[in-house]
Amino acid sequence: MKSYHYQSLIKWTGNIGKGTNSYSSYERSYDIIIKNKPILKGSADPAFRGNADLHNPEDLFLASISSCHMLWYLHLCSVNKITVIDYHDKATAKMEETAKGKGHFIEAILRPEVVILEKDKIELAESLHQKANEFCFIANSCNFPIHHNPTIKF
Repeated sequence: MKSYHYQSLIKWTGNIGKGTNSYSSYERSYDIIIKNKPILKGSADPAFRGNADLHNPEDLFLASISSCHMLWYLHLCSVNKITVIDYHDKATAKMEETAKGKGHFIEAILRPEVVILEKDKIELAESLHQKANEFCFIANSCNFPIHHNPTIKF
C-alpha cells in the first residue's frame, strides 16, 4: 500500500487588537500556506461572522470533492479514448447545524457538464462518473452521499 503525506500551515490573521477577548472582538480571517503555492485567504462563512469575500472551509470542502471527481473523470475518459473538450461543475452541498451548534454535511450534488468529441461514446462517458466517484480520494473520505447529475454533450 502506498501512502502520501500532505502539509499545510494555517495562520490566523484576525487578531484586531484584543485577541479572542469576546465573541465579537476578533475576525475569523486566516491564511492557508502550502509550500511553493499561492497563499489562500480564508474566513468563516458569513453565517458565522466571516468575511463573504474570502474562501471558507465549507466552500473549499465542496471544491475539493468536485475537483477530485473531475480529475478522476478526466483520467478515466482519457484511458477510455473519450476526448473531453470542456468540463464544468455547478456543485452544491447541504450542511445542517444542530441546536447545540454542531454541524455536518448531509449531501453533495455534483452537476458536471461535459462536452466530448465522440458522439458514439456518450453513454460510456456518462457511466464513467460513477467510476470516478468510486476512485475519488475525497469522496472516499466522506460519510455522506455524493450524488451525480451529469450532462454529456457532443
